[in-house]
Amino acid sequence: MKKRLGLIILFLFFIALAVAATSFFFLVKTKAILLNPMFVSREKDTIGVDISHYQGTIDLNRLANQNIKFIYFKATEGSSYKDEHFEENWEKSTDTNIADKMKFGAYHFFSFDSPGDAQARNYISAVGELQGRLIPVVDFELYGDYKDKLPEKDKATRELKVLLANLEAKYLTKPMIYCETEVYHRYLETGFEDYPLWIRSVYYPIDWGFSKDWTLWQYTDRGELDGYTEESYIDLDKLNPKKQLNNLVVK
Repeated sequence: MKKRLGLIILFLFFIALAVAATSFFFLVKTKAILLNPMFVSREKDTIGVDISHYQGTIDLNRLANQNIKFIYFKATEGSSYKDEHFEENWEKSTDTNIADKMKFGAYHFFSFDSPGDAQARNYISAVGELQGRLIPVVDFELYGDYKDKLPEKDKATRELKVLLANLEAKYLTKPMIYCETEVYHRYLETGFEDYPLWIRSVYYPIDWGFSKDWTLWQYTDRGELDGYTEESYIDLDKLNPKKQLNNLVVK
């Protein structure tokens, strides 16, 4: 009788444990619990933000005063689109007072529907020279209908390589690739080993599920700061502690 009771208690314990784990997983995936900020120190780590027109008008000094050390602005998308706030943000970042506090860069959102060389021309036309700025970034992610109907790998990576090669020829530095962990494993695990990586992992710490070398980690898309006029949230990014921000500056 005691043995049967012990087995019942053990069974109920494992059921409770499974329910608790499932509940925790659900809360993390729905972002009711933000796990990653517990593993990041806004005071000790090198923290930055990435910004597009969704954040509206930006006050760079207010962001700098919250210990933000670098900003990547969205510059372009595909072969013709330019972010409506990029020129304004880029001009603000040339102020010598603010340039002493933060580093600035520009990123391009990759389109699966445009040739890589045309996308490179769009970025170069909008951004111009990058001397003293952070290295260029290509945001390679699934969007719209491509989240369900996945792009054909060979075509997508071929055009991505063309884009990267054109940017490298212009700026004489390897661009960085931004992507989610799943996209990296599906599209970029082979053939892109030489490029620095900016990995999006907003549910769990990056080291829990990504073993490759990384440069930047987008650890949350639920950051809340002062210094922007639209959207409630802003993306927060952490520099790999083994890296130096100055090494990402175009010479």
